[in-house]
Amino acid sequence: MATTTQLAEKLQPWMGVLDGRPHGGPRWMQDLRDRATSRFAALGFPTVREEEWRFTNVAPIAGTEFTIAPPAPVSAAEVDALPYGSLPLRLVVLNGRFSVELSRLVGLPSGVRAGSLTAAATEHAEVVPRYFGQLADFSTRGFVALNTALATDGAYVYIPDGVVMAQPLEILYVSAAGSVPEMSQARTLIVAGERSQLKVVETYVSLNGGSYFVNAVTEVFAGENAIIDHYKVQQESVDAYHIASLYVNAQRSANFSSHSFSLGGKLVRNEADAILDGEGAECTLNGLYLADRERLVDNHTSIDHAKAHCPSHEIYKGIIGGKARAIFNGKIIVRQDAQKTNAKQTNRALLLSDDASINTKPQLEIFADDVKCTHGAAIGQLDEDAIFYLRARGLNYFEARDMLIHAFAGEILDRVQIEPLKAALEAELYVQLARDLAEIDGI
Repeated sequence: MATTTQLAEKLQPWMGVLDGRPHGGPRWMQDLRDRATSRFAALGFPTVREEEWRFTNVAPIAGTEFTIAPPAPVSAAEVDALPYGSLPLRLVVLNGRFSVELSRLVGLPSGVRAGSLTAAATEHAEVVPRYFGQLADFSTRGFVALNTALATDGAYVYIPDGVVMAQPLEILYVSAAGSVPEMSQARTLIVAGERSQLKVVETYVSLNGGSYFVNAVTEVFAGENAIIDHYKVQQESVDAYHIASLYVNAQRSANFSSHSFSLGGKLVRNEADAILDGEGAECTLNGLYLADRERLVDNHTSIDHAKAHCPSHEIYKGIIGGKARAIFNGKIIVRQDAQKTNAKQTNRALLLSDDASINTKPQLEIFADDVKCTHGAAIGQLDEDAIFYLRARGLNYFEARDMLIHAFAGEILDRVQIEPLKAALEAELYVQLARDLAEIDGI
């Protein structure tokens, strides 16, 4: 275990960045930043000696002297040209800073607040202090502490009681990397009141590629009987580092679903922690992740059933080629008072090459007796019998293989309820798979 002196030496390049953290704003927010800074100085970055990180080495992040990404001159036309920037309602956060000019917010229902998180901390002071930082606990998580200390701005969405958002809202995090390694701390706060409904797409993309670091924290509060359909699309540069933490609190009879798509990045870590904190709350966590070359994609999920009669559903699928590695760790927790819990978790991975690999670890922690919980993991290559069956019906080998791979991914894509998003995801999936399969075939 590293001594205090060794830790201080490793963090020395980062302390200068922390000293330059944002200042100003409400006193409570500055106090939170200061506490997060102290906590990060004590924790440092996770290492492979920690059980939760033993397959994911973040030394490339810890050892790089990133600078805080500066404002970038980006036009609306450049953002419009991005594959996921076409929804009518959007918030744009560029290099960690909310952009009024690039956002589109005409047509929001009465009472809905959407915009800069920093501005909302002052302008919506009756709401933001009650929720910001309440789920994203930085006492044991170094990356969350780093985000809380350094986040310059972010996105804020507030849906009043009883309001139904007919149109989906996109929160678009855009990185415009410079000539030196840069980083941005993406921060999102979503508060949905009782009986409200929202479809939200949280997207991470790059304008010009390059090597950079995005550290994202999202907190979602779903009030009683609220319905939130959340999508996360991560299509960073293939040389980028992406660490993201999603925290959800679902109250009585709330319904929260999240669909995660990891399509880019050199080193990617997605954490999703949901607490079903009211009787009858329901949670769905789905994910599709692609990795090729020597990339790494790590998905860690946790669904905490704190109250009775709370169902949860989870299915993650991965397609892994080249020398890529993937990790899936899914945890289901059933508290003592969470009787009548019904939880199901599945992870399936398709390996396209002999050098691709995945480590999967389903976990159940059950403290109640009247529950129904199942989990399963399946890892393998394409079914040769299925290929033979398709070839017997007129397809050649390559056509049969492509059909099976697309069908494998289609189970997740078919659950996307926003048609423009679904079309964009399908197009990108086909482009990436065509490239990976061409490499396998030696074309």
